[in-house]
This record gives sequence, structure tokens and C-alpha cells, in this order.
Amino acid sequence: MSQTFSLVDSLSLGDLQVFLSRAQRVEDGSVRLIAGSGVLAVYVAVLVPAGLLDQSPTVLGLRTFALAAADVTVPDSFDAVVPVRSLLERLNRLQSGIIDPTAAVTVSLPMQVNTVTWAAISPPRGGWKALESVEASVLEAVARSGIDEVAAAVPTGIGEQLVHRVRSEVWGQPITGFEYVPAGAAFAGLSLGFLGGEEPIRIYETGPWTRLTSPRGHILVKRRAWSLQR
Repeated sequence: MSQTFSLVDSLSLGDLQVFLSRAQRVEDGSVRLIAGSGVLAVYVAVLVPAGLLDQSPTVLGLRTFALAAADVTVPDSFDAVVPVRSLLERLNRLQSGIIDPTAAVTVSLPMQVNTVTWAAISPPRGGWKALESVEASVLEAVARSGIDEVAAAVPTGIGEQLVHRVRSEVWGQPITGFEYVPAGAAFAGLSLGFLGGEEPIRIYETGPWTRLTSPRGHILVKRRAWSLQR
């Protein structure tokens, strides 16, 4: 029997569709879903190191969704990694068949994949220390500047390895005034739609992890060991 999860209504289904569609435009790879205690946590990768010698940070996006009552009684019901494209296709089919927008929507998971290295990295659940917040407009400016820099430095037709190196250099740079936050976190926030609104983006830290939290979602950054000294 395939694993399933039930979202509370079609609005939640639409929110998940939008989130995964944005993530797919950044990285058409895989998504990690962890369901339990009435919540579905959905992780996507925005930036990941390419091998052991790549010192760029891991940058993940996270959205959480309430599960329908039928799933609340099943703690830690699954931890699965599936292709973004396959899951989106299922969500699109479900959305087109919605009759009652207030009814729960059950989603069956596509076949899992087992070769996604970033999915083995789990941020801690507790121990986060609050740091200085940052305005969303600051992050948006950093992200747009970085996008322009990457576009100018990467002409069409060059190799994937060089493209990754340029992106790693640009997105690995610290944000002025927030040196513990790489520019890649701003890129993730803009790409995933987390920077809208007037509220500042809250920043937290624990060990090698930094978390940027907005009302629209979370950005999780894991620094490589060499960058822990600040």
C-alpha cells in the first residue's frame, strides 16, 4: 500500500502546489516530506554542495501544513523523499477534480528516491537562539543583486561545473551586517516567495545551523565546518 497524507482542504493543497512549483524552478529535483503529530513538514533544496571539496553552505526551504484529523493520530507516520515533478503532477490532478473546497484532500506519494544526500541532513528541533532580525527588503535587494551577478558571470553554453562554481561564490558570500547569513539564504527567500509582507525576517541560530523565519516559511542554512568561526 502506498503512503498517503491528507491536507485539511483545497486551499492547503493550492499552497503546497505553489511552494513546490517555485522550488522546481530553482531545482527540479526532490522534496522531503515528514508527517507526524498532525503536521506535514515539506523540505526543498535551494543550494547544496557539489561534493566533499565544495565549501558552499546547504540552503533548504521549509513549509509546514496541517494534516487532516485522520492523520493526527499517527505520530511520525513517514519520512519520505520523492521527485518534485511527480508529486506536483499528482497535486495538479487532484486540484482539477476538487468538488468541495472545504473537504480534506488525500495525496498518495510517488515512488521514493534514495540517492538525495541533502535529505539525510536534519536541522535540530530545539535550542535555537534568536539573533537580530533583518528587513525583507534587505534580503530581496541582496537576492536580486546576486541574480544579476550570476547572470553576468555565466554566459550561455558553458559547462555545468563552472556554472556551479560561480553560483557557489556568489551565494556563499556573507550579507553585509549579517555575516552569519550567506547571500544564498536571501536567494532562497525570494525564489520561494517568503519575503513578501512588511514584517521583518527573524533569524535564529544553533550550532552550524541558521534559520530565517517569515510568516510564509523558513530558510535553513547549514554552514560547512570551516565557516563556523565568525
